[in-house]
Amino acid sequence: MMKPEHFVVICRYLVDKPGATQRELAAATGLSLGLVNRELKKCVSAGFLYFNEERKPVLTEAGKICMESFRVKNAIILAAGFGSRFVPLTFETPKGLLEVYGQPMIERQIEQLNVKGITEIIIVVGYKKEQFDYLIDKYGVRLIYNPEYGVKNNLSSLYCARQWLDSSYILMSDFWIEDNIFSLYEPKSWYSCLYNEGATSEWCISSSASGKIKSIKIGGRNSWVLVGPAYFSSSFSELFKEYLEDYFSRPGTETFYWEQILKDNIKTFPMYVNKQNGNVYEFENLEELRLFDHTYVNASNNKIMATIAKIFNVAEDKIRDIRPIKVGMTNHSFTFNHNDTRYIMRIPGEGTDMLINRMQEFSVYEKISGLGICDDSVYIDPLTGYKVTEYLSEARVCDPLNITDVRACMEKLRDFHDMKLQVEHTFDIFERIEFYESLWLKPESCFRDYTGTKSNVMHLKEFIDSAEKSVTLTHIDAVPDNFLFQKTGGEQRIQLIDWEYAAMQDPYVDIAMFAVYAMYDREHVETLIDCYFPEGCPDDVRARIYAYIAACGLLWSNWCEYKSHLGVEFGEYSLCQYRFAKDYYQIYLKHTEGLK
Repeated sequence: MMKPEHFVVICRYLVDKPGATQRELAAATGLSLGLVNRELKKCVSAGFLYFNEERKPVLTEAGKICMESFRVKNAIILAAGFGSRFVPLTFETPKGLLEVYGQPMIERQIEQLNVKGITEIIIVVGYKKEQFDYLIDKYGVRLIYNPEYGVKNNLSSLYCARQWLDSSYILMSDFWIEDNIFSLYEPKSWYSCLYNEGATSEWCISSSASGKIKSIKIGGRNSWVLVGPAYFSSSFSELFKEYLEDYFSRPGTETFYWEQILKDNIKTFPMYVNKQNGNVYEFENLEELRLFDHTYVNASNNKIMATIAKIFNVAEDKIRDIRPIKVGMTNHSFTFNHNDTRYIMRIPGEGTDMLINRMQEFSVYEKISGLGICDDSVYIDPLTGYKVTEYLSEARVCDPLNITDVRACMEKLRDFHDMKLQVEHTFDIFERIEFYESLWLKPESCFRDYTGTKSNVMHLKEFIDSAEKSVTLTHIDAVPDNFLFQKTGGEQRIQLIDWEYAAMQDPYVDIAMFAVYAMYDREHVETLIDCYFPEGCPDDVRARIYAYIAACGLLWSNWCEYKSHLGVEFGEYSLCQYRFAKDYYQIYLKHTEGLK
């Protein structure tokens, strides 16, 4: 009896190479010459082949019709992710569009698919989606958008493309495939695998003698691992879609790769190993890419890398061990090594140019330079907002629930305020509330009672403006994460970092900012105020801090709404800020009524 996989691998070669000899078929398919001979005879008996006058096999019409049941319908390329391990290149270019030997990785995949006759290609985009648009005109692909690319892993991207799942190739946009492994006909579902010697954290598989994957586990030794594209047969896709929809609807699957479904249910899915011998490449970072494509050694065509090289007057290959840091609310950052010293570079985040005046920030850093408040910058550009400082490897941030930490931070903050430093610019909270609202891409707030909440908060302006206060340079963003604790010579040192919003203001605004970022309850707010005022806080000052908490809550709530329109989400944080605006307006009213 003829095996379908033998029939397909033999006949698809004959489609590409009509008149191939039996020896050529054996070499191309990996089957033994004897097995090829036997399968050819079975195909002839079934009426799928005949031998011509030169004794070469030729497909019959029946054979061609039979082959159509194994035809690949389309390919789905997942290209929505940020590619954090490839910073700083991916700050400018999605990973799939990075070039290898002068060609974007995703274009190589598309062209390899096209040359095999697969022209229906669906690309799921997210991060910097606009950069993929040209592929529609160049290759006739279809782009679909994953709105959750920033908060979910690629299971959500495949879910977005589920309606196209059929006889489908599934690819990540950032694979580099040396020799074309695609075909217009596939006999069964498979996953590309590479052999890894030694320990690995990759997805390791075990398989049967027939090549069927029996188990998948994360991490192992001396194992075949999942790397590269996969193929789903039509029947496989129908079953997989059911599981995909179920997994997507479950809570707690935000970090899942689509392969998690295979891992959990591999006994249900007939998936086979497609062993590759160094043919499929997945680059983890820039240094791996440098080893493969030597043009990246001195020139990555990335302005951030070029800036670092210029700062230190070295070639780009001297900038090594680049590691991403968790993407921040306002900026993105990464660390790197140069000349045995580790540095951190800040890159302004999406829409930051609308929020931060970099010339004003530059003037603040000039003012605090040499005062021991924080480490001086190695480099800061007031035009781009790029900033480089030495990385404090042993530092930790303030724990807002640790009273010892909080007392130390408030002492540091008060010492800074007592310096009474002066700059030329101010930070007007109420003006910024209006400004952030003006940046919204939607006409109304997502909060139904926003109009009333805003009206209440804006009424606080009269009270704040009428209060006697000593205006000085204020950090404005004095939140727990911006206090760094470092032990130097056996002594603890605290640094206050990230001065982007710093300006002239009532210094008690910094207390309010600490509270709203820490998402404190009322008890913790009172403790915070007492830590700043160990001698006791006057009632009128306490009222002012309550008013600032309400105003700062609305300020950052509006800021979050603006950023959410750009595709950046902050979950509970944005909800808490809005609650601060409402709750502390009421707390302010009750407190001031008691003062009358």
